[in-house]
Amino acid sequence: MWNVRRDRHSDLFERGESAGLAVFRLVGDVDSPSLLKYYALAMATSLSVGQTVSHYRITAKLGVGGMGVVYRAGDLSLERDAAIKVLPTQAAADPDARRRLVNEARAASRLNHPNIATIYEVGECEGSPFIAMELVSGESLKDVLLRGPLPPVRLLEVARQLAEGLDEAHEAGVLHRDIKPGNIMLDSRGRVKILDFGLSVLRGHERGPGEGEDAFITRTATQWTTGGTVPYMSPEQLRGDPTDARSDIFSFGVVVYECLTGRLPFRGETAVDIMHATLREPPTPINHFLGDVSHDWEQLVSRCLAKSPEQRLHSMTEVLDLLKRLSAPSTRTEKSVAVLYFENLSGSKEDEYFRDGITEDLITELLKIRELRVFPRSAVMSYRDRSLTAPQVGRELNAAFVLEGSVRRAGNHLRLNAQLVDASSGHGVWAERYDRQLEDVFAIQDEIVQSIAKALRVVLTEKEKRAIEKLPTADIQAYDHYLRGRQYFHQFRKKGFDFARQMFARAIVIDPNFARAYAGVADCCSFLYQYWEASEINLKEADVASRKALELDPELAEAHASRGLALSLRKRYEEAKTEFEMSIRLNPKLFEAYYFYARARFAEGELEEAVRLYEQGSRINPDDYQCPVLVAAVYMS
Repeated sequence: MWNVRRDRHSDLFERGESAGLAVFRLVGDVDSPSLLKYYALAMATSLSVGQTVSHYRITAKLGVGGMGVVYRAGDLSLERDAAIKVLPTQAAADPDARRRLVNEARAASRLNHPNIATIYEVGECEGSPFIAMELVSGESLKDVLLRGPLPPVRLLEVARQLAEGLDEAHEAGVLHRDIKPGNIMLDSRGRVKILDFGLSVLRGHERGPGEGEDAFITRTATQWTTGGTVPYMSPEQLRGDPTDARSDIFSFGVVVYECLTGRLPFRGETAVDIMHATLREPPTPINHFLGDVSHDWEQLVSRCLAKSPEQRLHSMTEVLDLLKRLSAPSTRTEKSVAVLYFENLSGSKEDEYFRDGITEDLITELLKIRELRVFPRSAVMSYRDRSLTAPQVGRELNAAFVLEGSVRRAGNHLRLNAQLVDASSGHGVWAERYDRQLEDVFAIQDEIVQSIAKALRVVLTEKEKRAIEKLPTADIQAYDHYLRGRQYFHQFRKKGFDFARQMFARAIVIDPNFARAYAGVADCCSFLYQYWEASEINLKEADVASRKALELDPELAEAHASRGLALSLRKRYEEAKTEFEMSIRLNPKLFEAYYFYARARFAEGELEEAVRLYEQGSRINPDDYQCPVLVAAVYMS
C-alpha cells in the first residue's frame, strides 16, 4: 500500500542497464548528457509499426535492452503473435554484435523447455539480423518486485521453475550469463519464462576466435555489447575469468535474495562499489530482514552466493534438491485456506466492485475463526482473474485448501456458486449453489463460512458464531455503497480516497448505524492527512468518524484500529495504544492494527516495541513487504 523508495544503485541497475553502460558511467560523468545521448542513438532502430520483416508485421515496440530492440509482431504465415528482436541500427555493422545475436538464437534454439522462451527462427532484415521468438504475455519479475518482496511460499514456485529452466539449459551446454529479474517473465498462468539468451555462450566458446582473456575484458569494458548486469554478475564474471554453470547459480542466488528481502545482496553508490562488494564483502544474512525465514532458505542463498565457484553449489540439480526440501509437505498448515476472487458472471465490469466485496468479506469472516489460517487479501490479490487451478494456487501459497466460485447479479437476484478444493488432490470437499434475493447476501456469506468450518472439522466457539452472524448493516443499498467505497479505497490514490469517502458517506445517509462505513470515512481522512492534505479538517473528521464507529459497535476491531490511527496522528499516543491493543484483542489477525500501532510506537521513539509489532504484522501477513522494510529502517535509525 505504501511506496518504498529504492536506493540509488538499485534505481540505476533495476531499469535494466547493463555492465557496458555501467562502465561508461564509471569512466565519465555519471550523468553526462553526451554519454546518455550516445547510448540513446546506439539503441535507435529504423523499424516502425506496420513494417514487414520477412513474414512478420511489426505491431508495437515492446522495449530496448543492452543487446537489441524488441517488437511485437504478427506472423503472417502461421497467424500467431511473436516477439522480434533486432540489433540497434548502429550496432548492426559491428561483426561482434551481429555474432552475439546469432549466438543467442543458436544457443536458445537448442532448448525446448516450458520455462524457456521458444526461439522460432533467425533471419535478416535490411542488413540487420533478427530473432523471432515466443511472445510471453504477463509481467517481468522486475515489475513484480517493484511492488515488494515475494513471500517465501510464492517464491518457492518461481525459484523451482527458474531452476528447472536453467538446469535444462546447462544440460544442453548453454550458459545464460545474464540472469536477473528483467529477464524472467511470469506469464498469465504464473509460469516462469526465461528470456534473453543474448549473453549466452556454448561451453568452450566464451570468447571470439583468437581472443585471449585480455581481449575479452577489453571488449566488454569498452563496447556496449556487454558481459552481464553488474549487481547480478558472479565474481568470476566480473573478473573476466572463464565461467561455467556456477556463474548462473550465483546470479540465481542474487535473484532469490532480492525476492526474499527486497534488496540486492551487494550494494553501493557506484558500479565500482557494487563490484567491490561482490568480490570482497559478504551479503547481510537474510534472517536480518526476515526473522522467521526457514534455515533452508538461508542455506540455499549462502551456497549460491559463495565467492569461490568451488564452494558454490555445482549444478542446478543440487539447487533443485534444496528447493525440494523447502517444499516438503510437512511445512503445510492443514487448516489453511486461500479464498480466490470469485469469477464475475454478471457480464459487466461495473459489477466487479460487488464481486470483489463479496470475496473480501468472506476473507474477513473466515479470519474470525482462530483455528483457521486464512490468507489475507494482499496474498490472493495477484491471482484475481487469472486462470490458475486450485492445486497451482495451493502450491504457490502453500495453502491446504482453496475456495473458488462465481457470482452473478441480475436486478435483485443473486446467484452464487462456491467450492472448497483440496489443493493437494484437486478434489472438491464441499460445494454449494445459492439462488437468492440480493438482500440475502449476508446469510449466504454466513452459510459459506460455517460450511467451510464444518468441512474442515473446525468447531466454532459461541463468540466466533456471534461474530460471523452479526450483520454489518440492515440495508442492502447501504452495503452496496460501502462496497463501492472499498473498491476506491484500495486504489491508494488521492482521488480514490476522495471517492471512497463519498461512497461511505452515502452508505451512512442510508443507514446511520453502519459502523464499518464510519470507520471507512475515518481511514480515508487519516490517509489523506498522512499523504496528501495535512489539514485540520481531515484530522477532525477522522476523529469524529472513528469515535462514532466505536459508539455504534464497541466490538468492531476495525473501528478500534481506525480510532487508534486517528489518535496517533494527533500524537495522543497513550489513548491510541489503548485502542490498538483492544483491536488486537478483538481480532488477533487484523494486520492494520499491528502495522499502525508499530508506526505509532516508532513515532514515540519506542523502537524495540515498534520492531516487535512489525514482526507480528509480518507473521499475520507474510505477503506484506512494508513491515520487513520498516524493521530494517528501525535498525538503521
